[in-house]
Amino acid sequence: MFKIGDFSKLSLVTVKTLRYYDEIGLLRPIKIDRFTGYRYYSAGQLPRLQYIIALKNLGLSLDEISAMTKNSLSSSQMRDVFIKKKVELQQRIGEEQKRLMQVEKLLERIKMEGKMPDYQIVIKNIEPMNIASVRDTVPEIQDMDGLWETLKAVRTYHASSITGPIMAIYHDMEYREKNVDVEVAVPIHEEITLPDPIKVRNLPGETVASLIHKGPYETMDAAYQALMTWCESNGYELAGPDRHLFLRTHKDVGNPEEYISEMQQPVRKI
Repeated sequence: MFKIGDFSKLSLVTVKTLRYYDEIGLLRPIKIDRFTGYRYYSAGQLPRLQYIIALKNLGLSLDEISAMTKNSLSSSQMRDVFIKKKVELQQRIGEEQKRLMQVEKLLERIKMEGKMPDYQIVIKNIEPMNIASVRDTVPEIQDMDGLWETLKAVRTYHASSITGPIMAIYHDMEYREKNVDVEVAVPIHEEITLPDPIKVRNLPGETVASLIHKGPYETMDAAYQALMTWCESNGYELAGPDRHLFLRTHKDVGNPEEYISEMQQPVRKI
């Protein structure tokens, strides 16, 4: 028989792990001294421990390992466990391959530009939300002040209902300099009664390519171009009107260089 420390050295499994396996009933010592509490193991337990380690290295959970080592699974059930694990590993490999492609593209851009790109773009899943909004066609994108002024009624009379930053949603699916179809909105946690032309509606959840822009709004063309280029090079197509979230505005800071916005472009994988 071996004391737990000696068995740990022999098996290359930590004492802490052996104690835990004992607690959950995965590998019991053959003897526990009732006076000292010392755990003792035998060489005959090494094959079972090696089996446990092998299954763990394959990514099986301790519950799955326990069921297998106790012979409580039929051969078909064991097969199902490994088929499930195979699918999980294939999905993980696919995700890592996507990350590898993103790293390779980033390396290419750093090589071309000599620095990290100005914008980092990520894919996010946005939950559905209720919004209070005003939508209209304005002569030019700069002519949105009237819409924002109308929307102030929400902040004035229902400030406690607001759950996030104000946003603009650009409904034209192509760039337009004139007659821009735009909606200004604020997320709310409940349906409230508001005067026309303010509407309350549900904004559907979307998978979006997201970009954070710091600086004045007049410099956002470069950010938009970076977002479109990224979508194209990473195999995404546009799937809905883009959203502009105003995270830090003139109400928070005086210097336009300190403004912070988030651009969200709904996308789907091609």
